Amino acid sequence: MQILQYTLRRLLYLLPVIFGVSFVIFILFNVVLGDPTPILLGKNATLKQIEELRHQLGLDRSWLMQYLDVVKSAFTFDFGISWSTKQKISDIIISRAYPSLTLTLPAFVISTTFSILISLFVAYYRGRGIDTFVRVLCIALMSISSLVYILFFQWFFAFHLEWFEISGYEPGFPDFLAYTTLPGIIWIVLSIGPDVRFFRTVMLDEIYQDYVRTARAKGLREVTILLKHVLRNALVPIITYVVIQIPFLILGALLLESFFGIPGLGGVILEAINSSDFPVIKAFAILTSIVYIVFNLITDVLYAVVDPRIKLH
Repeated sequence: MQILQYTLRRLLYLLPVIFGVSFVIFILFNVVLGDPTPILLGKNATLKQIEELRHQLGLDRSWLMQYLDVVKSAFTFDFGISWSTKQKISDIIISRAYPSLTLTLPAFVISTTFSILISLFVAYYRGRGIDTFVRVLCIALMSISSLVYILFFQWFFAFHLEWFEISGYEPGFPDFLAYTTLPGIIWIVLSIGPDVRFFRTVMLDEIYQDYVRTARAKGLREVTILLKHVLRNALVPIITYVVIQIPFLILGALLLESFFGIPGLGGVILEAINSSDFPVIKAFAILTSIVYIVFNLITDVLYAVVDPRIKLH
């Protein structure tokens, strides 16, 4: 009951935050960036053509009405029409979200799970050779450019061994697995380095706490201490680290999608930037902000679920 009351109260608190975020986005796109019509029409556009396009795009209305449009889109997720494709932006996002999520969501879940398990393993063998080896390996994985992984994996696993498709995408399960497995593996390899280093540090901070020494004094096995006590107390920073990354999954994996020809949201953003399609860019800015705010709320609620000592006010 307390969690429900807290959630409802926080949802009310989110309203002024959403208005504030909408105002910042409005200032950035409608005021700071200025009039985009000369960019869309080119250098040789006449004043009449510019005025006509401004009227078509609704840029000749007052700033208050344009700001209210931004606020409305934040609540209704109706982002209007794309300037370049003339399609509804919400339809574009929905149609392109599926390919992105079939890549990013499984890869994110698998990489996070593996990283936590590896971190528990090296925490158990802390200070030994295997711990040092994993730390050095993590640094090595982080030091190599993502482009190197993409090009090598494409050449070796897709071209040379022919285990996966080099490029393209087929919707529907399990057809998409032939196209998303290899970029998913690359995502996992790129994520494990920083994830393991963070999770390991968090767990080692807990291992040296007094309650762990007390548990050892009571004769509990080290594995039991790690799984039942250390991991549970380390979940608060782990949840923060993991949940904060989830909103950005909706943006897709721009580099991976580009190299593997996956028609996801990353390509939409790139196309919008190249064509100065401000409504699409603005839509992604609004959507990412809203999802980020909501997942911050989810993070706070999860704190109380995993740690009863945390009181929700």
